[in-house]
Amino acid sequence: MGISAMAQAAPENASVAGMDLDSPAVHDSLQRYLLAQAGAAQVAITKMARLSGGAIQENWALDVTVEGGPYQGKQTWVLRTDAPSAVAVSLTRPQEFAVLSVAYQAGVTVPRPLWLCRDPDVAGRDFFVMERIAGVAAGHRLVREAELVPNRAMLGEELGANLAQLHTVVPPQPSLDFLPAPYANHALETIAEYRRHLDHIDVASPALEWGLRWCELHAPASVPACLIHRDYRTGNYMVDQGKLSGVLDWEFAGWGDPREDIGWLMARCWRFSANEREAGGVSHAEDFLRGYQRISGRSFTRAELRYWQVMAHLRWAVIALQQAQRHLSGKQPSLELALTGRLVAELEYEIINLTAEGSDE
Repeated sequence: MGISAMAQAAPENASVAGMDLDSPAVHDSLQRYLLAQAGAAQVAITKMARLSGGAIQENWALDVTVEGGPYQGKQTWVLRTDAPSAVAVSLTRPQEFAVLSVAYQAGVTVPRPLWLCRDPDVAGRDFFVMERIAGVAAGHRLVREAELVPNRAMLGEELGANLAQLHTVVPPQPSLDFLPAPYANHALETIAEYRRHLDHIDVASPALEWGLRWCELHAPASVPACLIHRDYRTGNYMVDQGKLSGVLDWEFAGWGDPREDIGWLMARCWRFSANEREAGGVSHAEDFLRGYQRISGRSFTRAELRYWQVMAHLRWAVIALQQAQRHLSGKQPSLELALTGRLVAELEYEIINLTAEGSDE
């Protein structure tokens, strides 16, 4: 599972570009599609609004009134599809729907997946519909506003237990046969992948090269592969009334080392400046790890946690450089992409600090 797909532009799909999801024609075709899928006598989309965020995918909130059938009443759903800007991702929408379905069936707290549509006559592109969950995802709010998370220890434990539940999914899974086979040694193969991406970027990155070599020399023994989210962090889950209501954005999921997900959530770059709370800025590491151990029975050393935090910062730094190159090359001028590139120095600083702390281990 590569990371280059997170940053590289893909050719524009003409059928996507030609159809706006909020156009009357698409609105009508969506109503007909939902009518058939819901087994209803009548369906009316009373409100359709694009949700904030999502440069790679579009998420549309659907308020729907259903008459007849199992979905009788007022329903709140989300339609998820590719953005017209057409940025390549690791998983297609049908693949992401399959992953989301497996996670849901495994008892992971996620939005309930409903229907996948691959008929271009409906909306001009693949999409799927899932239940809309309540809550707040904004990381800068979750780490600061006590009223959103009154019991941080409880939320941290929920996040840990939920991640461990995901990690109970192991290969093979017939419905996930599109996922690349897991690496023999996830850490070393991932390091080699990051190095290849750096070699394609015309920027000197001695701190990142140092970090890659440190990780190479300190690579841990392999553990059995499982399904990992690869973007399990604050900002990608919803919290409602202080509790986890669902994990979002599954487009980077794949088979891998479960410790990668743990290091990603605990990395300083995803704490939104609440650095005193190591688990995503919302709770202390002990709370998160207690929840994870309760489900998995596994515990981790500080050296393991530090190692996968270094890997997390390396991954984000490579992505940030790729994002910046999209802007600098003129292929996609964007202030957001340019500012993402400015994060690299901070990530390099954290890599140096973490490797210095772990140099004697």
